[in-house]
Amino acid sequence: MPGDKSGRLPTWLLFLAPVAIWASTWHVILYQLASTVPALTSVGWRFLIAALMLAALARSRGVSLQLPPYAHGYALATGVIQYAGNYWSVYEAERLVPSGLVAVLFCLMVFMNALVAWLLWRQPVSRRFLVASSGAVLGVALIFWPEIASTGARPQAALGLGLSFFAVVVACIGGFFTMVLTRRGLPLLPVLAWSMGYGAVFLLLMSLALGHGLPFDGSWTYVGSLVYLAAFGSVIAFTLYYKLAERRGPAQAALVGVLVPVIALVVSAVLEGWQATPLAVGGMGLCLASLFVATRSQR
Repeated sequence: MPGDKSGRLPTWLLFLAPVAIWASTWHVILYQLASTVPALTSVGWRFLIAALMLAALARSRGVSLQLPPYAHGYALATGVIQYAGNYWSVYEAERLVPSGLVAVLFCLMVFMNALVAWLLWRQPVSRRFLVASSGAVLGVALIFWPEIASTGARPQAALGLGLSFFAVVVACIGGFFTMVLTRRGLPLLPVLAWSMGYGAVFLLLMSLALGHGLPFDGSWTYVGSLVYLAAFGSVIAFTLYYKLAERRGPAQAALVGVLVPVIALVVSAVLEGWQATPLAVGGMGLCLASLFVATRSQR
């Protein structure tokens, strides 16, 4: 469970639980986009609720919410670039380029995390892991190849690509800011609570500055999807993801993002009628086999 201090949770659960949750959020986000509330504001509400949940969870476990002054600088930067900048950029990028291309670019976090972890903490990464991870990314690219091939026909494709790459970079940076704090002995729950809280405030202030106000949709579909995204997609998934990163390293934790699009398409096939092509099936097989090799190589 979130906040587990004893390491009782098995590593496979720390890996598969965020995969399953984030894969389902691809569908749940559709209920948010179907409302009249701007995406910027919806993401702000999401992380505000998540921050309050994390704060309540920390207090219920007797964990102080106080952080040293320097940690608030890291938390503020994380909130602005990862929880605000990353998510806002992804929402806007998917209006301009196919979502499959965004998913493929996010798979590159495996290599970015491995590089930064080596630079900061000299964490070794085997050649086998890098080769297997490359195979997994190629598998995801094959799954979404029809979408990727159509990117050039979109008039604002360059802007969409730029926003997507920006989202990947800031997600990587924000993740390392969080790990810097936890590696210094600060508890994860208050670090996430403050970071998401700062991100939420930034997004809601931007909503006001852009003239959107602070609209809210009271329909059960909007509220239900918002609570799910906050509780599961933010509180539980991020808590388990960072525990996995602490235990197995940020490079292997980033493999979560490689498997998420594959499982998301299974959800789409069940709920939205998506039909797999032979190329997509082959890509799924390559991705799963490569992930099996990549995770075994770390043992």
